[in-house]
Amino acid sequence: MQQISRMLMKLFHRARLEKPGQVDPRAAEFTLSLLVAMYDRSGTGYVKTRAAAAALVSLSGDTLLAKYRAFFQFYAVPDGKATLITRSALRSLLTDLNQIPAVVGEGCTLSCVEIAIHDCFHGVLNAAIVEEKFLSWMRSEPAVLLWLPICYRLSATEMVSHQARCR
Repeated sequence: MQQISRMLMKLFHRARLEKPGQVDPRAAEFTLSLLVAMYDRSGTGYVKTRAAAAALVSLSGDTLLAKYRAFFQFYAVPDGKATLITRSALRSLLTDLNQIPAVVGEGCTLSCVEIAIHDCFHGVLNAAIVEEKFLSWMRSEPAVLLWLPICYRLSATEMVSHQARCR
């Protein structure tokens, strides 16, 4: 928890320097509280760094493709010359990401995660998949992660302005 707290302090300090007046001075504290609510419900004082990083990426303003690539990098394992994501690693990723909507009472069941894993590995004979297959599956907007592209689209439209007038 202390490691994540220090990392958040550095992250938001840098953001305040880049965008003066736009970052709440308590942003690190609020973000840590959110991560604790998502990943430490039993109060152990421990939050997996990888899960916290995935949550921060998913809540960032980056593009969906960049987010998907980051998820793959966080959860994939090197296998010789290739980097692959296994069923077990995908289960960890989906379970970790599912904690985000779950914190507001919108998470899905474990069976949703298993269905998504089955769908991702449909027709795959190997024990793991390459990044391109993973990205293709993520672009298909699996139901278990449907909240992610929806939140991205909502966020992307916040700055849109139309020159229309209403009567």
